[in-house]
Amino acid sequence: MPIKPLRKAVFPVGGLGTRFLPATKAMPKEMLPIVDRPLIQYAVDEALEAGIEQMIFVTGRGKSAIEDHFDIAYELEATMAARGKPLDVLDQTRLAPGAVAYVRQQEPMGLGHAVWCARDIVGDEPFAVLLADDFMLGKPGCLKQMVDAYMQVGGNLICAQEVPEDQTHMYGVITPGVRNGPLTEVKGLVEKPAKGTAPSNLSVIGRYILQPEVMRVLENQEKGAGGEIQLTDAMARMIGDQPFHGLTFDGKRYDCGDKAGYVTANLSVAIGREDIGETVRAFAVDLLR
Repeated sequence: MPIKPLRKAVFPVGGLGTRFLPATKAMPKEMLPIVDRPLIQYAVDEALEAGIEQMIFVTGRGKSAIEDHFDIAYELEATMAARGKPLDVLDQTRLAPGAVAYVRQQEPMGLGHAVWCARDIVGDEPFAVLLADDFMLGKPGCLKQMVDAYMQVGGNLICAQEVPEDQTHMYGVITPGVRNGPLTEVKGLVEKPAKGTAPSNLSVIGRYILQPEVMRVLENQEKGAGGEIQLTDAMARMIGDQPFHGLTFDGKRYDCGDKAGYVTANLSVAIGREDIGETVRAFAVDLLR
C-alpha cells in the first residue's frame, strides 16, 4: 500500500498558558518571542520546511493575536513602505490564501481533545501535530527529519528524546522494540508513568505524524492522566494495527512551556545570531564572572 504524502499539520494553541502568568493573561503563550520571532512562527516555519501545505490552528478564547500574526497587516505595511523600510521581515508571517484554517476548542480538555477538534479539516489524510512550546532547533528541522523517515516506514511516527530517569514521570514514555539507528519500533506508550515504573527513558516530544484513524479512536477516548483526554492514550490503542515508530531527533530541544527552558532558548538563539550574538555572549560571560 503506497504511503500517503503529508500535507496537513495541526497546531493545538488553545491552552491557557497559566505557567507564564501574568504575561499570558492577554497574550497567547505561543506568541511569546524567541528573540524577535514568536514560538508559533518557528513551528510554522518548521512545517513549511517539511512540505506542509495547510496549517490547522486549534484555538481558544483570547487567541486572536495568532490569527492576526499570520494575516496581512495593512496599516503596518503601508506605514513601513511609506518610510522606505523593507517588508521582507514579514514575508513568512503571510500564509497563502487557503493555506490556513482555524477551529475553536471551546474548553481545554487535553491534547487529544484539541487534535480531535480538527477532525473535519484533516479528513481522511495523515497529518502532523506540532506543539509550539517544544522549541526544536536542528538542520534540517525536526518535522523534516520525521517526514523523511515517514516516507520510508509509513504509519505513525512520534518524536523521541532520551531524558534522565528521574524525569520520565513528566512525559509520555515509549516501550521500545527493535532499534535501527534513530528509528525505534514503538511497542507501547505510557503517559506520565509513576516514578520508577517507566519502560524506558525514551520520552515522547511534541511532534507527531499520525494516520487519520486516530480521530476515530479519540472520538470515544476517556479521560486519562490529569483528567484530560490524552493523545498518548489514543496512540497506544493503535499500536499493532499500523506501523509505529519513534524518531530520535538530531538537534536541540528547549521546553518553552517552562520558564527556565524559555529563558535558556532565548539566550541560546541570541548568542547564535550574527546581529546580536557578540554583544549577548560578552554580557553572559561578564555576568558569570
